Amino acid sequence: MMHFLSDTAVNLQFNLFAFVENLQYMGVGMLVIFVVIGIIVGTTMLINWLFSEK
Repeated sequence: MMHFLSDTAVNLQFNLFAFVENLQYMGVGMLVIFVVIGIIVGTTMLINWLFSEK
């Protein structure tokens, strides 16, 4: 088992150019997550405001 893991680790390479190219996709993904969390928080606040006893 260890022999298989060591062979796999030797073949891994880090491509800096590919990483930099994918930063835009990671940024868009993080923006979408931020927007979805904002929608959830906004919806929760609206529901609390509508149904709270004043």
